[in-house]
Amino acid sequence: MKNVGKLLNLLLVGMLMTAFVACNNTDDDDDDIEVPPVGGTNTVTGKITQNTTWTANNKYVLNGFVYVENGATLTIEPGTIIKGDKATKGSLIIKPGAKIIANGTVEKPIVFTSNQPKGQRAAGDWGGLVILGNAPVNKTPAVIEGENLSTFGGTNAADNSGSLKYVRIEFAGIAFETDKEINGLTFGGVGSGTTVDFVQVSYSGDDAYEWFGGTVNAKHLISYRTLDDDFDTDNGYSGNVQFGYILRDPKVADQAGDSNTFESDNDAGGSEATPKTSAKFANITSTIAAGDLDSKYRSAMRIRRSSEISIYNSIFAGAFPTGIELQDKVADNYKAGKMNIQGVGIQGAVTPMKGVDTTMFNTTAHKNKVYTSVAELLLPAAYNSISARPSAVPQAGSPLMGNGVTLPAGFETTTYVGAFGATDWTQGWANFDPQNTDY
Repeated sequence: MKNVGKLLNLLLVGMLMTAFVACNNTDDDDDDIEVPPVGGTNTVTGKITQNTTWTANNKYVLNGFVYVENGATLTIEPGTIIKGDKATKGSLIIKPGAKIIANGTVEKPIVFTSNQPKGQRAAGDWGGLVILGNAPVNKTPAVIEGENLSTFGGTNAADNSGSLKYVRIEFAGIAFETDKEINGLTFGGVGSGTTVDFVQVSYSGDDAYEWFGGTVNAKHLISYRTLDDDFDTDNGYSGNVQFGYILRDPKVADQAGDSNTFESDNDAGGSEATPKTSAKFANITSTIAAGDLDSKYRSAMRIRRSSEISIYNSIFAGAFPTGIELQDKVADNYKAGKMNIQGVGIQGAVTPMKGVDTTMFNTTAHKNKVYTSVAELLLPAAYNSISARPSAVPQAGSPLMGNGVTLPAGFETTTYVGAFGATDWTQGWANFDPQNTDY
């Protein structure tokens, strides 16, 4: 029995030595295999030059400017959490010719958020998400604001920069220089081959969404408690945006400038450069929570510098100093039919219109209206709540239901005014309390 025991011991030692040698094999093929940590936190820096997948069982921290380079695709699994580093102003920039495929689900949205602890997050904790493409813009060279290095734009109106679906972007938006900011979500020359649907930008330290040229379309956008503008359009943006819910904090506005729901320019100088900024927006609900309004609020719709954007079937209910403000050459564009304001309701603005008279705005054919009280709209009590989950689905009998104009080609057919018909499309994936969410 003793000999048997010794033999077993020798066999065990031999097996251990074999395993040790195998683990220390220096074959070059083994050196090329990299296994990411499971359930770990990965810091991401520099350039992504090959197809890469970020998985939901890991978390990712953006350190400084992170670039997805031309020819590379970054795929992000549903439920993945990506955080922006505060000290380095972490940002993710998708270069022209690169793609981001970030398709979450209602149950598992993809979240870009602050790397700060719960309860200590704030607007501008990190840079934001920037997507650049090869679609037309009216500026050469076109260099993206904030980062101030990467160029964008080209001749491919159908350019494809990937897909964003069921994505949240929280506490982004940094002013790297005066008037040179990265927004929550920035598009530069992004083409119509790109998909953008069900995206929420919350607590942006600058604009929630800004489009510099391009032709990309978007649907189901939420802008929640943004500092500056909610929808900013420049440099020849000409896409269609449908279904947008905007809820603002009356105490939060851009102290370096002014805050508007819409701000639109053809370009910084108000030139006639082509392509013209001629985007079309439909089914937007814009509201402000109750409370005294910060003095830096300006207009629900500030359209200036030769812009030709159009707005359809939308309601602006909040105490803006001005409802619709047309500046520079825009009133002439409006009179000439180069742009349209149709099916639009304004409620609560101190001055409903500037630069446009009532005969231009309140036409029977265009179905525009100034409402005297919010009660007329028959919205639920939580339509502008920032203390509980908001809901802006109109109640039965609301004048917002069934009174919209016929929308141009390219939009889903709707007859209602505002972002919501009978259903609340924010349910399940949107988050109106990211400050207290464990990530």
